[in-house]
Amino acid sequence: VQLQAFGGGVVQAGGSLTLSCVASGGTFSTYVMGWFRQAPGKEREFVASITRSGGSTFYADSVKGRFTTARDNAKNTVFLQMSSLKPEDTAVYYCAVRKAAVVFSIRTKYYDYWGQGTQVTVSS
Repeated sequence: VQLQAFGGGVVQAGGSLTLSCVASGGTFSTYVMGWFRQAPGKEREFVASITRSGGSTFYADSVKGRFTTARDNAKNTVFLQMSSLKPEDTAVYYCAVRKAAVVFSIRTKYYDYWGQGTQVTVSS
C-alpha cells in the first residue's frame, strides 16, 4: 500500500486548510485510516481516525470541533479538513493505514503503512 498526502501549506492563524491522502496498491475500503502529526522536537501524535465505511470518526481533544476527517472510498482518498487553525497546529501531517481492523487506535504502532507527510505551517 502506498499513500500520498498533499494539500499542506502556510496559512494564517484562524484560517483553514484541507489535506488529502490518496492510497494505492490495496483495498482502500477495508482500511481504518488515521491522521497523525509531528512537530519539530516532538513525538508523532494522533489527530483523527475514520472507520472503513466513514460512518464513525474519532479526534484528539486538541483538534475536536476544528478538524473533520472524511473519506471517499470510490476515489481511495481520505481528507482532513482543518479550520480555526492555531500556531500550535504547525507540524508535518501524516496519513496512515490500519489493516485488518475495525476500530480506531491512537497508537502509531498499530498502523501498518504511512504516507510521506505534508507540512502545515500556521503563522500568528
